[in-house]
Amino acid sequence: MSDKLLDDISHRRYNPLTGDWILVSPHRSKRPWQGQQEAPFRGDLPGYDPTCYLCPGNQRAQGDQNPPYQNTFVFVNDYSAVKETQQDYAPSSRSSDGEDLAARLLQAQPVTGRCYVLTFSAKHNVTLADMAPADILPVIQTWTRIYASHLSASHPLRPQADKALASIPPNPDGELAPPPRQLRYMQIFENKGAAMGCSNPHPHCQIWTTSVLPDEPARELAQLARYRREHGGQHLLEDYARLETARGERVVWQNDGFLVVCPWWATWPFEVLLIAKRHVRGLVELTEEERKQFAEAVGEVARRYDNLFETSFPYSSGIHQAPIDCTEEEAEASWFHMHFYPPLLRSATVRKFLVGYELLAEPQRDITPEQAAERLRKCGGELYRNLLS
Repeated sequence: MSDKLLDDISHRRYNPLTGDWILVSPHRSKRPWQGQQEAPFRGDLPGYDPTCYLCPGNQRAQGDQNPPYQNTFVFVNDYSAVKETQQDYAPSSRSSDGEDLAARLLQAQPVTGRCYVLTFSAKHNVTLADMAPADILPVIQTWTRIYASHLSASHPLRPQADKALASIPPNPDGELAPPPRQLRYMQIFENKGAAMGCSNPHPHCQIWTTSVLPDEPARELAQLARYRREHGGQHLLEDYARLETARGERVVWQNDGFLVVCPWWATWPFEVLLIAKRHVRGLVELTEEERKQFAEAVGEVARRYDNLFETSFPYSSGIHQAPIDCTEEEAEASWFHMHFYPPLLRSATVRKFLVGYELLAEPQRDITPEQAAERLRKCGGELYRNLLS
């Protein structure tokens, strides 16, 4: 069966990063839609909002004052999802009269950590799509500083972290001290738009550090390590990037350092995967030139999304890289990449819902990744709203 036939038949695709399968139903994209429609973003925000708790100089919800920052600003989240200190928890011991079903079935474990908020710009009315690579670069540099400062003393990337910190301009508003206890994992992510649960339109992301390795990166890390063991030390994402580059039909854009592709196994309609072309295990291993290339790649994705339906395109995105406390084997298996999960399906107002079959059986998508990539390839160039009179 040729791959072209997959544009017309229902089929499943395998995700080697997680070990999951996804159902693809390209014929369903033609069905009529009478369901919920999102309100398109109007894009008429002011450059400064005196009521915004992220704008420079404003007071936040807990009373702290933001400095008059120029581009990025990072602070500990006023409403962190995890606590740095809390009462110790230990599960109850088994009963003396036999096996305790509660100990077997009602398991819990404590999680501690620290959550940060990082603004992308002092301007209230921009997104990454509006920002030039030179404006996104300070965001990349700040991500790198925070990641480097949280690595364990014995981390395999510690020497690279010290070198990276020496090559990046210091934060003019001062550096945040890392948590007093070593944490296991750092998740950098952005929720853009109300459709993805973003509560504040000021351009920003979040950084959660936790004492445990969360499920999704843990599954990916296990799959990456397994692939290396089974294929003579080869890296899954290195092989995948080489394959996609050679075939071309799912490639959206690339530069010397990074490949942007609609992955073979994508769940969301216009999901993309941003992959480092060489073996980069974490942000601290990017060269100065690669940081610029990464900023260019992130901007390309955000701008193409906005151009696709001529709206401020919602998405959730996040970086996967080596845990901040890990073994040599875990670090070596890691491969720097970034996921973009956007919900819009047909237009600025019609979104994809993961419900029903997706919740009870397995994920399902309506258009093929090849069709999505073709449409995103055509969305390059100037941001659409800059061309409006």
